[in-house]
Formats: sequence, structure tokens, C-alpha cells
Amino acid sequence: MEKLIEAVEKLKKSEVKTTVEHRINEFKELGKKPNKEIFSELCFCILTANFNAKRSIKMQEEIKNGFLTLTESQLSEKLKEFGHRFPNRRTQYILEARKHKDSLKETIESFGAGNELREWLVENVKGIGYKEASHFLRNIGFNNLAIIDFHIIDILAKHKLIERSKTLTKKKYLEIEQVLEKLAEKLNLNLAELDLYLWYMETGKVLK
Repeated sequence: MEKLIEAVEKLKKSEVKTTVEHRINEFKELGKKPNKEIFSELCFCILTANFNAKRSIKMQEEIKNGFLTLTESQLSEKLKEFGHRFPNRRTQYILEARKHKDSLKETIESFGAGNELREWLVENVKGIGYKEASHFLRNIGFNNLAIIDFHIIDILAKHKLIERSKTLTKKKYLEIEQVLEKLAEKLNLNLAELDLYLWYMETGKVLK
């Protein structure tokens, strides 16, 4: 763990810190936006499951309010056009999620903590698992949940903080999240900040 701590501490003293802080502020601001913008972010996170985050950002930018207005065939065609691996299934998930489009903010505000809200999302929004729910909540200003994808698993395994497993069950996800919580505490960061630093270490980018 010490080598990883050293590496992140070095980044905290570089220009990456400014980028991370800027991104965290953007997330906080997004959480104050109207339902339609929060719904768009939920759709972005549905698109990222088993797919590329950078390309999903591009799709979100191009589709805009189409997440709310396009028909099933129109949205599926758009996702095909942009090269999504699962255009039909993701379209079905987004159309199903529309039933929450006008109540997302109210639902978010009704929960006291991110953990409870994450459980609600996983249970009530098709296409959203623990990673996607954590990603969505981080992107609207929650800072106490870990986004565990293969980038994060790679870096933790490389530093011998976890063992690789073939499947990421709920139990395994929460165990890895505890490892990240301990790491974040040692670095005096929250989980949202830590994720951005670790992502930068693996990819050289600070995305959302």
C-alpha cells in the first residue's frame, strides 16, 4: 500500500490536483440541476456498463434530450450509429428508466445516505449495478461510494491490496470498497477524489 500512497501523494502535489478539484465541483453542481439533466447522467451511466466511458460521454453530448424524447427505434439507431456494443438492450433500459425522470431529485433527497440510495438504484433501475449506481451518485455530488471497474481492480491487484476474482459479486464489491476506504483515509481523500486520482494513474485522464 505504501508505494500506491506515495504515487497518489505525488499526484496531489501536481497539476492533476487542480483538475480533480474542478471535476469534483462540477459533480456537486450537476446534483443541483433539474431532473432532466440528472436523468441524462443516469442514462450516461447505463451506457457505460461494459463499455467505454469516453465514448459514452460523446454519446451523451450528441443525444442530449433525446434520452427523454426519442422513440425506441430512434434511440437504438443512434446508439448503433455511435458504435455502442449493446444498442438495443441499453435503449430498453433507458426507456424503462424514464418512469423515474420526473422524480429523480425527489427520490435522491428522500434518502439520508449514499449507500441506501445506491441500493434503491440497483433494485429499481434496470441496467444499473453497484458500479453504475456508484458512478451516477459520484457524478451528482456524492463522495462516499467507490466506483470499482477493471481499472481500479488492476491497480489494487498490482499493489497486492486485493486478489483478482472472475466475478464481482455484491459481497466482493463491498469488500473492495472497504479497501479503498482505508486507502482514502490514509491519503486524507474521500472516495470520489481517490477514484479520479487512481483513474488518472491508470489512464492518464480525469474523466467523469
